[in-house]
Amino acid sequence: MVTVHMTPVPRGNVVAYRDDGVPAQAMGTMVAGQLPPLPPALVGTFVTGVLLMVGVAGTDGLAVFAPAVALLLAGPGSSHPHDGRFDWLVPPILRLTEYGFTASVGFAHDVPPWLILVLLGAMAFHHYDLVYRLRQRVYPPQWLATFGLGWDGRMLLIALGGLAGQVTLVFVLLSLYLWGLFGWESITCWLAVPRSGVDAVDLEAHD
Repeated sequence: MVTVHMTPVPRGNVVAYRDDGVPAQAMGTMVAGQLPPLPPALVGTFVTGVLLMVGVAGTDGLAVFAPAVALLLAGPGSSHPHDGRFDWLVPPILRLTEYGFTASVGFAHDVPPWLILVLLGAMAFHHYDLVYRLRQRVYPPQWLATFGLGWDGRMLLIALGGLAGQVTLVFVLLSLYLWGLFGWESITCWLAVPRSGVDAVDLEAHD
């Protein structure tokens, strides 16, 4: 009774808050949940920050390696149940890593500030929608994490844009794609949900 109110975010939902893409999920499968998620996520964020400070501009900047570093460190923890006392910190740490990397690369490659905000807005909208719907017991379909690319896939795509010298183009295409995907899925999802949040059920048929 009281414990329901004391635990607004069920343990299993913390994993969903991570917003892992296919690469991170695959790495998590390899370690079968044996790796605690918080320490490697912290190290990945720290190393990413160092790389961003050392060099983010230019196609040969060290920052292009940040997504790979973050993925190699934080990805394997994706399969852990995240039931530790401080494991709830992992999703916001991943958000900080993704948003910081996106903004840093955008500004370093002279992407218009409004375009950077548009892309960050698409990511933030998705993450806000994800948190809110899970608290209402309205679960997103499994395919959304795949087609949404995940924090890891989006960072890797931006890094590839940096290597190819097409950062602005990648920002435009990624913004259009993510706003279209997340906006459409969110609207159709909430329209299909019963008006009572308590009676909302998983919209995806579980196998």
